[in-house]
Amino acid sequence: MAQADMVDTGQAQGGTLLDVRDLRIETSQSDPDARSQIVKGVSFTVGRGEVLGLIGESGAGKSTIGLATMAYARPGTRISDGEIILDGDNVLDLPPVAVRKLRGQRVAYVAQSAAAAFNPALRLGDQIVEPAVIHGVCSADEGRQLAGDLYHRLGLPDPDRFGERYPHQVSGGQLQRAMTVMALVCKPDLIVFDEPTTALDVTTQIEVLAAIKDAISDLDTAALYISHDLAVVAQIADSIMVLRYGETVEYGETGQVLHAPRQDYTKALVSVRSVGQPEGAMAGVAAPEPVLQMTGITAGYRRGQTILEDVTIAVPQGRTVAVVGESGSGKSTLARVAMGLLPPWDGELRFDGAPLTPHLKRRSREELRTLQMIYQMPDVALNPRQEVREIIGRPLTRFLGLRGRKRMDRVVELLEHIDLDASFANRLPGELSGGQKQRVCIARALAAEPKLIICDEVTSALDPLVADGILELLLRLQREDNLSYLFITHDLATVKAIADDVVVMYQGRVVCQGPRAEVMTPPHDAYTDLLLKSVPEMKLGWLEEVLESRRMEAAGN
Repeated sequence: MAQADMVDTGQAQGGTLLDVRDLRIETSQSDPDARSQIVKGVSFTVGRGEVLGLIGESGAGKSTIGLATMAYARPGTRISDGEIILDGDNVLDLPPVAVRKLRGQRVAYVAQSAAAAFNPALRLGDQIVEPAVIHGVCSADEGRQLAGDLYHRLGLPDPDRFGERYPHQVSGGQLQRAMTVMALVCKPDLIVFDEPTTALDVTTQIEVLAAIKDAISDLDTAALYISHDLAVVAQIADSIMVLRYGETVEYGETGQVLHAPRQDYTKALVSVRSVGQPEGAMAGVAAPEPVLQMTGITAGYRRGQTILEDVTIAVPQGRTVAVVGESGSGKSTLARVAMGLLPPWDGELRFDGAPLTPHLKRRSREELRTLQMIYQMPDVALNPRQEVREIIGRPLTRFLGLRGRKRMDRVVELLEHIDLDASFANRLPGELSGGQKQRVCIARALAAEPKLIICDEVTSALDPLVADGILELLLRLQREDNLSYLFITHDLATVKAIADDVVVMYQGRVVCQGPRAEVMTPPHDAYTDLLLKSVPEMKLGWLEEVLESRRMEAAGN
C-alpha cells in the first residue's frame, strides 16, 4: 500500500509537543527472517492543545502506536526504528527510571478495556488517585477533590460517592469514564485515549466528548484519540490519520479527511453502513411464538437499589430484538437475569413456552445449551491461556458429548462458519485481533447449538468495517439456523442494521417497544427522540450544535 502524502495539518498555539518520526514496530522473534512489521514507518506531529485522531480497522496498529508514545511495546513485539520526541526528549532513549516517571506523569493512557484495567478488589476512588499521588502530582485529598469535580463533569451517577464503589458495582460505560478521570487527575502533557467512548451510549457520549475537549483545552495538553468511529473523532480531532496494516493511508486536517478523502479506503470508512434488514421486511408478517418471555421483571443487586422495574419483553423465534438505552439503564442487568446470573425479585421467565428457573445453578444442561451469551469484551471473556481449539471445543464436549477427532472436525467447521480458517485453532487469544476474538466468542456460543443468543454490545469495540462483517455473519447465521437474538446495544446504527423489534429502556423501565420501523419513525416519545438526535453525524461542529440546542432547551424549560 502506498504511503499517504504527508500534509501540514497546522499546530496549536503552544507549539509541537509530540513528534513521531518513521516509527517501526515489529514482532520480536529471535530469527530476523521470521519477524513481521506491525507499524511501518509512521510519522506525525501533535501540538499542545491539539488532538490527533487515529482511525483504522482492528489490527491496523492504532493502539500499538499509542502505547509506543509511552516507550512501551506489547509482549512479543519491539520498537525497531524511529524516534518519538516528547517535548524535546526522545522517549526511546530515556533510562528506565525516567520511563517510569514518563508513564502516568507526562503521558497518560486511557485503555479500551476498562473492566480489565481496574483491580476488582479496590474501590474506584483509591485507584483513580493512586497514579497522581505516586508521581507527586498532588496529595490524596487534592486528588479526590479533583476527581470529584470530574465525576460531576463526566456525568457519573451519585458523584459525591461514586469513588466509594467497586468496579463490579458500575456499568461498563461508567467504568470507562472513571478511567478517563484517572488520566485527567494526573494533568499529563499527552493523553492517549484508546476508544474512550466505545462503551458509552450516544447521550452520555456527547457529554464525555465535551468534557474531554474542555479538559484538553484547559490543561493545554495534547491528545491521541484512537477510535473506530470516524463521526466521533470528527467532533474532537484537529487532524486525522487513517491507518491500515500498519501504514498511513491518509493524514490531514479533519475537514479534508471527512469531506474530501483521497484514498478509497478512507472513502469506505466515510460511507454509510449498508448491512442490514430491508425496511419493512417484517411488515404484515405475524411474529412467531416467542422463544424467550420475560414478564414483569423487577431486579437489583441489593434491596433498596432497584435496577429493573416491571420489565416485560418477548423474543420471537428467528427474530432479533434490540434493547437500547443509555449506560446504567439496565440493559446488561436484563441479560444477567435472562442468563440466570441475577434472579429477579419479581416476575417470570419462560423459554419455549415452559417456565425457566431464574437460578443458573438449577437449570438443566438442556436449558443451559439452548440459551447462550456473547459478551461485550472478548478480552476478558476468553481464557488467555487456552488455544482457540479448547475454547470452542469445551461446549462441544459438555453439551454434545463430542471428543477426539469428531470434536476437532466440528471446531474446524465452526471456524469456517465464522469465516476463519483452520489454522486459527492453534492460536491463543493474544494472537488475534479484536474482530477475530469476537468471532471466536460467536463460534463458542454456536458450538452449543442454541436457540437464542444474547449479544451484549458485541460490536461496540470494533471498527465499522469489521463490525459490519460481524453483523453480516450474525444475520447469515440467523437465516441458516433460525437463531433468535436479544441484541443489547447503544449503537442506533446497529439497531437499524439488524433489529426486527426494538425495546428502549430508561432508568430500568421500558419506555417504548415495537417493530423497528415504528420505534425509529417520528413521532417519538421524548427519550427516544433524545437518543436519535444524539447519534453523531459526519460533519464538523455537530457536537457544538447539539450542546447549544440542549442548552437552549434547558433554558426554555
